[in-house]
Amino acid sequence: MSSKQYSERFLNFVQQQLMSFQADEELEHVVVYVARSGDSGSPTLEVVGQWPKSEKILQPVETDIALRTPSSNRRWYPLQEGSILLGVIRAERIASEEEWPEYLDQRLQSISILLANSLASELDRKRLLDQLDAQKEQISLMVHQLRNPLAALGTYAKLLLRKIGPESEHENLVKGLISEQAQVNKYLSALDQLSQVKLPQAEDGSNRLLLPPLLPTETNISVKSLIEPLIERAKARANLQGRKWFSPSEWPSWMVSRSISEGVIAEVVANLLENSFRYSPPQSSIGIELVENGICVWDEGIPINVEEREKIFEKGFRGESGSKMSGSGIGLALARDLARQLGGDLKLVVNPSKFKNSLPESGNAFVFNLEPK
Repeated sequence: MSSKQYSERFLNFVQQQLMSFQADEELEHVVVYVARSGDSGSPTLEVVGQWPKSEKILQPVETDIALRTPSSNRRWYPLQEGSILLGVIRAERIASEEEWPEYLDQRLQSISILLANSLASELDRKRLLDQLDAQKEQISLMVHQLRNPLAALGTYAKLLLRKIGPESEHENLVKGLISEQAQVNKYLSALDQLSQVKLPQAEDGSNRLLLPPLLPTETNISVKSLIEPLIERAKARANLQGRKWFSPSEWPSWMVSRSISEGVIAEVVANLLENSFRYSPPQSSIGIELVENGICVWDEGIPINVEEREKIFEKGFRGESGSKMSGSGIGLALARDLARQLGGDLKLVVNPSKFKNSLPESGNAFVFNLEPK
């Protein structure tokens, strides 16, 4: 790890500490070294800062002949983390027969502790960045390998669609497979791009969550086109489970064209639908309602307990109905976070009929309100 590989923040911190010796008339030269493995594998001490600043490149400690001669005007201060030597400070004072000043010794010891802590953090940062790079490479490889079987599934589904013909009662099922294959492909593309780009930040400085289809090049998107496959998926799932499914009766105008950043609306709906199917009783009805300022996903299940109605939006919280099921407890937390990033909100309405008279009087409705455009 050459000095070029250390962060500017660390190198600037080292230089700031060294510059504090400017007014000290006792010192002639101070050098900070970092321990690392040399090209041959043997340990070496590499210079990462010196005072006074000089364009002259100093030799590593082990090859500097002048340092082999003991001197009462030179002292070494280790940079340690526990028993591990991370580096050293070499301090040279102006030639003198007097004892090394105690105040100067204490000051150099204090600075060695500061630099040791900073260096330990810097090395941890480097290890984490190396691990992150390795993980990104592995993700890219996995995405590349997954594309082949995914493309094959799409091909088989299209061949099957051609074989059964347009009059077959199974046509919609096969078309559903093709649609889901395309959706998974979007996720793979997003994973691939996320391993190569820096995440943009929201206006408040926090990292905005990026979920498909937020990475395409278009500036606008049809929310309707994103929601329709989710409705078809839910309809098929309800049919398989013997449930009643209620699709929206109309499509509001706001769903036709929205900013590409609002594509996460589909992710909110997908999470809400998944929760309705997972946590409502097997025979209860499920549906989705679209209104002028938002979306409601409802189920005719058991009303959520009063004490859990706000906690279910906390990351990692598992309510009574989901305590025996697998899952991470992040679905609703993620959905509310995404809704609020868009300037809207996500709330629970117990008794769906309170949202709309035609809906069941028993159950739960999750209402995703959007900021008016």
